[in-house]
Amino acid sequence: MPSLKEQLNEAVAAIRGKTKLNAKVGVVLGTGLGALGKEVEAEARIPFKEIPHMAGASVQSHAGELVAGRLNGTDVFVFEGRLHFYEGHRLDDIVFPVRLLKALGCDTVVLSNAAGGLNLDWDLGDLMVIDDHINLPGLVGVSPLVGPNDESLGPRFPDLSRPYDLELKQRAHAAAKEHGLTLREGVYVWVAGPTLETRAEYRMLHNLGADVVGMSTVPEVIAARHMGMRVVAFSICTDKCDPDHLEECDINVIIKTAGDAEPKLTKIVKTLVGGL
Repeated sequence: MPSLKEQLNEAVAAIRGKTKLNAKVGVVLGTGLGALGKEVEAEARIPFKEIPHMAGASVQSHAGELVAGRLNGTDVFVFEGRLHFYEGHRLDDIVFPVRLLKALGCDTVVLSNAAGGLNLDWDLGDLMVIDDHINLPGLVGVSPLVGPNDESLGPRFPDLSRPYDLELKQRAHAAAKEHGLTLREGVYVWVAGPTLETRAEYRMLHNLGADVVGMSTVPEVIAARHMGMRVVAFSICTDKCDPDHLEECDINVIIKTAGDAEPKLTKIVKTLVGGL
């Protein structure tokens, strides 16, 4: 079994055979947010299956491609789709795309996701920039950093006092204001999934201080910060997690809500990336 560094080197070599782009910004797109990839002036589109050691995306609405090109004047690598713990992927596989962005030369990563709304003052389709997160599985040892540490990638005990970059958050708010859009700011809690939560679990997560809940993003943020990358991440509130008035959730409605909000988030991210 090749080491992680060897796997990354092989993946980089395969990508470099298709594009020589030198980008400092990487983007990972989540559920219902894949259209941003179409905004990229692409010089290469590389299916995940053509990248060595890259697992395939299986979730509905995730294209499963790495796009290399320019977004609003800035060179970018964009992962159209991501991997999730509930798909059965190892955490090493889930964070491999972010580690690959770093190996390709990126120092900044932009992440997005669809999430359930725990903050009942917010509406469906609201956009949120993440200020902080709760790694709920991590409280029992589920972390992409569990196991031997490669000091060439990052320290054994990385600091997470500020996992989300303050300047990038400020730029995100400025971009939203420029387009006349409301951008919330709050706390994201990661759960393993794939079941949606019970009423009691929603109450617990709200009491923990979370504004939204989702099944992604946090492992990638941990890996990015382990490697010293700057991170900004966004959530679209796609369903109401009101334990006192809880209705059965339809994944198709979640995807439609994310799709309806997608143009707003696309404007914010395009403006943000264009200034980097």
